[in-house]
Amino acid sequence: MSIERWQTAWQQLIAPGSPFEVVSPAEGGARFFRHTAHNLVEAIDAGRVHGEREFLVWQAQRLTFAEYFDQVDRLAGQMVACFDLRPGERVAIAMRNQPAWLVAFAAIQRCGAVCVPLNSWGLRDELLHGLQDSGARVLLCDEPRLSVLQDDLAGDQLPTIVVGTERQVQLPEYCLRYEDLLADARLPVPVVNIDPDAPALILYTSGTTSRAKGVVSSHRAICQALTALEFQSAFCALSSPELISGVIQSGYPPTTLMAVPLFHVSGLHAQFLSAMRSGRRLLLMYKWDVERALDLICEEHCTQFSGAPVMMQQLLASPRFGSEQTASLFGLGLGGGASSSGLLAEMIARKPEAICGSGYGLTESNGIGAAIGGDQFVYKPATAGWPLPIVDVRIGDDPRQPLPNGSSGLIWLRSPTLMSGYWNLPQASAEALHDGWLDTGDIGYLDEEGFLCITGRLKDLINRGGEKISAAEIEACVSEMPGVDEAAAFAIPDPVLGEAVALVIHGNTGQMPDQGQVCAFIAQRLAGYKVPARVYSQAEPLPRNATGKVLKSALKERWKHLDF
Repeated sequence: MSIERWQTAWQQLIAPGSPFEVVSPAEGGARFFRHTAHNLVEAIDAGRVHGEREFLVWQAQRLTFAEYFDQVDRLAGQMVACFDLRPGERVAIAMRNQPAWLVAFAAIQRCGAVCVPLNSWGLRDELLHGLQDSGARVLLCDEPRLSVLQDDLAGDQLPTIVVGTERQVQLPEYCLRYEDLLADARLPVPVVNIDPDAPALILYTSGTTSRAKGVVSSHRAICQALTALEFQSAFCALSSPELISGVIQSGYPPTTLMAVPLFHVSGLHAQFLSAMRSGRRLLLMYKWDVERALDLICEEHCTQFSGAPVMMQQLLASPRFGSEQTASLFGLGLGGGASSSGLLAEMIARKPEAICGSGYGLTESNGIGAAIGGDQFVYKPATAGWPLPIVDVRIGDDPRQPLPNGSSGLIWLRSPTLMSGYWNLPQASAEALHDGWLDTGDIGYLDEEGFLCITGRLKDLINRGGEKISAAEIEACVSEMPGVDEAAAFAIPDPVLGEAVALVIHGNTGQMPDQGQVCAFIAQRLAGYKVPARVYSQAEPLPRNATGKVLKSALKERWKHLDF
């Protein structure tokens, strides 16, 4: 292993004339890849060359690339014909992972519309917020999401395409059956001239506000992000020749087992869109189940699995892992949360022949920041890797006055993959973006060899098994409960999930609800993973500073002796 050899490989990949040539603007600003698609339609259409190769496997469904794109074109034609869908209008998707999700995404882009993926784990309030906040013209959903939203959709008469309903099921008058649209005659889709800086995607992310914010990304930003992911794969191959030769000699066709949700950048960009462009086969899981995952790895000879640390932990813990049943697995990736040193060490020890990797990015950066894989991962597994070649990282309170390497502070990112801003939230956008720099809210440092190390975060988020939970959202929810005057939510350590939710409530003695009542109240209004693991009640008001902010550090100190 040699830093100099890795740096040489890096420079070869980004040099003038290479596929990953990086351009530095003369007037300053973010560097960018010279050779990228101009818009997402062009980026997606690159997958059409794979023709009759198998692309998607989900339950009994199997689609080649050609069959997939035929469905994309059919759905796009129907959406324009049925709804007069115009470029720039928003179309929401609310369903669990399945081929129809992937078809819908590409069809929306084909129309020049803006895709709004909603959290399929969310309950009514969260789903409705995304629909109403984005001003969605059309919704594509599955039956479970339709049942959650049916009364609201009926009131608005929002045009809805429903996936997976039986023919004998009578749908509401504002609904069309997805399968019927695909079976109808193929209709032409108008050719749309898409500006690279036009919005392509609104992803809702939990922030420090009580409502999720819509992160708006342009076609240019996503196309640059996809090229950055492809660069990292190429660099990993070039810098880890022995590991790559083992993969090639195995003879297994590249196949990814996808268990992370598509409404995250890790699922949407790093797995779905990357696989489509490279000709990789995707096996979709409707929901995570470690035994089912191992069955699929064995039966379908999956070569790659990337997931949250809790998923990887469960996979490695199975007695089936490391046997002939996982012989085809040559790639292991981590994302969505911090990993323990024990998990990182176990990945390397249990699968020394595998290419392991992880990365650092945010929804606001389209998942792009730093990345590490292969020999570099073995060398420094606890780091996030080198910042990708179109990413500038600065540490400190002000990106114009960065701290030297080795000094810890606030992490700022600058790259062409950054969001355009938060949907309809100019003040929040201005607070996050400063002259082209993104305030990540995370704390870390660059070490002497340029590796980015993440040490904590400023944002008041709880990272439960890779799912980001807004403490403010939980506090706002439970504050509506009779008997609760004040509430504060924060993270507590969890040996399996990394972090879990703790909640402290204050109210009048004798009138405050107990833990069971609080959890039931929240479970009726928010997704199940947001329900607190611990609820503590106190008679005295919550401690606050001079500006009125709750001192959560004092609460953690007070309650730490109880199951922390």
